Amino acid sequence: MQYTPQDLKQVMSSGLLSFPLTDFDANGDFNARAYAERLEWLAPYGATALFAAGGTGEFFSLTGEEYLGIIQTAVDTCRGKVPIIAGAGGPTRFAIQCAQAAEKAGAHGILLLPHYLTEACQEGLIAHVEAVCKSVKFGVIVYNRNVCKLTPESLAILADRCPNLIGFKDGVGDIELMSSIHMKMGERFAYLGGLPTAEVYAAAYKALGTPVYSSAVFNFIPRTAMDFYEAVRTDDMATQHKLLKQFFMPYLQIRNRAQGYAVSIVKAGATLVGHTAGPVRAPLTELKPAEMEQLKALIDALGPQ
Repeated sequence: MQYTPQDLKQVMSSGLLSFPLTDFDANGDFNARAYAERLEWLAPYGATALFAAGGTGEFFSLTGEEYLGIIQTAVDTCRGKVPIIAGAGGPTRFAIQCAQAAEKAGAHGILLLPHYLTEACQEGLIAHVEAVCKSVKFGVIVYNRNVCKLTPESLAILADRCPNLIGFKDGVGDIELMSSIHMKMGERFAYLGGLPTAEVYAAAYKALGTPVYSSAVFNFIPRTAMDFYEAVRTDDMATQHKLLKQFFMPYLQIRNRAQGYAVSIVKAGATLVGHTAGPVRAPLTELKPAEMEQLKALIDALGPQ
């Protein structure tokens, strides 16, 4: 089933989103069979959509050929089960190639990740996002983080020029900016929380009009991730505080020990629960043995998933 941009906006307006890890073999090459098995394992847990080849999926490390294989595997595996949103980003022309390849493969939309390396003024960011949006017909969600930080005024211009720009994902954590964007743009966009370990910020973002977020830990504790989302949805603060204290805050202490651990710790968690996705690619590094033991203890305390 193909989604119109408005269909995708509706999907993005509720539920829990997640970014599957990308499976690599011992040599660091894409492992399509293992990736399909991962998606089949995660799909029944109830995420609203899965984002293939996103940040947690190590998009930044992929070649164009690998990217196409990942998106096609995700679409084929999840057809009729859960929508697939493809990551796309990097230099404008490469982002366009990714977006068009994802559309041709049957993905339901893209998450537009930041462009590569160089800083840019708002005019340049507008031109970049507009070029990608106009290269495809399906829905686009822009990811606000790192070198791509759009102002409310820039988003208003893009909303006028690009009807298929239907979503805004925040990875900055500037509450004043987020509130300003929501006040200016209203219901024009679906709003997604996208900070690393988004559960820690979920209640605050819901109060700002952003009840939907993406969960990285869904990759290895999917039941707990869904339980936490349900607690956020129903304003069950007791369950939120219990899980924050029991798991998420100690988890952050491990994650924050090294740059890049936001992805590495998720792959480590998947390995610990018997669904290894293989090694991370350079420049990311693996958790240390003692850190693995600490993570295992946190996972074990949550019980069966």
